[in-house]
Amino acid sequence: MNRRTFIKQSSFIIGASALPLQKLFNTPPFVSKRPPIAERTFISKAVEATIKKIKPLIKDEEVAWLFENCYPNTLDTTVDFEYIDGKPDTFIITGDIDAMWLRDSTAQVWPYMPLMKEDEKLKELVKGLINRQTKCINLDPYANAFYKDVTKESYWKNDSAQMLPGIHERKWEVDSLCYAIRLSNAYYQITGDISAFDEDWDKAMKLAVQTLRTEQRMDGTTPYRFARTTSVMIDSPPFNGTGRQLKPTGLICSAFRPSDDSTIFQYLIPSNLFAVVSLNQLHDIYMKEMNDHDFAHECHALAKEVTKAIEEYAVHEHLDFGKIYAYEVDGFGNKLFMDDANVPSLMSLPYIEAVERDSELYRNTRRFLLSEHNPYFNKGKAATGQGSPHSGKESIWPMGIILRAITSNDPDEIALCIKMLKETHADTGFMHESFHKDDAIKYTRDWFAWANTLFGEMIIKVHNEHPEILDKVF
Repeated sequence: MNRRTFIKQSSFIIGASALPLQKLFNTPPFVSKRPPIAERTFISKAVEATIKKIKPLIKDEEVAWLFENCYPNTLDTTVDFEYIDGKPDTFIITGDIDAMWLRDSTAQVWPYMPLMKEDEKLKELVKGLINRQTKCINLDPYANAFYKDVTKESYWKNDSAQMLPGIHERKWEVDSLCYAIRLSNAYYQITGDISAFDEDWDKAMKLAVQTLRTEQRMDGTTPYRFARTTSVMIDSPPFNGTGRQLKPTGLICSAFRPSDDSTIFQYLIPSNLFAVVSLNQLHDIYMKEMNDHDFAHECHALAKEVTKAIEEYAVHEHLDFGKIYAYEVDGFGNKLFMDDANVPSLMSLPYIEAVERDSELYRNTRRFLLSEHNPYFNKGKAATGQGSPHSGKESIWPMGIILRAITSNDPDEIALCIKMLKETHADTGFMHESFHKDDAIKYTRDWFAWANTLFGEMIIKVHNEHPEILDKVF
């Protein structure tokens, strides 16, 4: 299926008829949309206990219903877990696309990871995902999405790229490798378990760092090419799949954004900031646990190079907001002031632990992102929020609204975000990829597990930090 999403016709039917039918048959308005227990793909006692604990504390019945539906959606619908050669193996699809993204799969399990100490089965699921991602990276560090069944034919088989068996899509995105490192590091930090860090994992991590180093393109070259026959400009980089010109700076090139859209200027700043975090995490693991100080120092040195280049090339003076991060740059002085709701984004930088939420540079950048100066910040009749070129000029992404709330320390702003999410799920009980700014019934993706689970993560964070917000009807 094409990741460039489509509007499901069923959304119009649901949005138009759900409430009248409830009134007609006098049925409860907020019946759980979770699949029956026997049909759920994975069950965690700790996750179920969390739902039972938090749902009654949410005064708004509709928001409580959304939490119950969304938070467990990854486990309910997307997990293929088994043991292969005595090791746990977890394959997680995105939802309505039956392939596994390194990015999405990490993000989909992220909200459950604090519960691993309480649930051995959940711990095995995450460990299995580390093992599966290790296999994926060792197959091809440039690919972003994979199949478990290596005989499956990709929808994108005709892409001009090295499409090995088991690859769904080969879009080079810096954040794909960063998310795999993020998953391994969080698992280690929470559990203290290093058993997943075996020879295969070590090979994958070293291949990841080698790829990041190669994509600095300090000599102006890269082995990577990607071309797709398409009428959509942002589906493929220009110039025979190599992208626009750039000046070597120490920054890492990313042919594509986390949205899977091609970059305009290939130095994608949120992903470079994410890479610094990931490289420093690897440094600590290899110093403390792997007894490979040479590789640890290599990671640290590369992180320092990228940090220096970010400071020199990524921060620019904006006419209205002072010094802010650009979204993309090319090393020649050209820069793109915008953001995309997909993570990593400029909005999400504190969430991925790349910057401090209270830093002046981030505050300035955030003010820009939430203004009409950001071309993908849309105001409409349905809601106000960040969109993405991936879904058109007039879209708003629930994920963008959720990340705005997660990175905010303002209770009023957080409450506004929850209110907008409540009002824009189109009576489906789930988050979507995007919706039209003036009409939430016009949405993309019925089944987008990352957005659903992220909504649950937001509610738990609000419960922990601002419980008073949940004691109101939005």
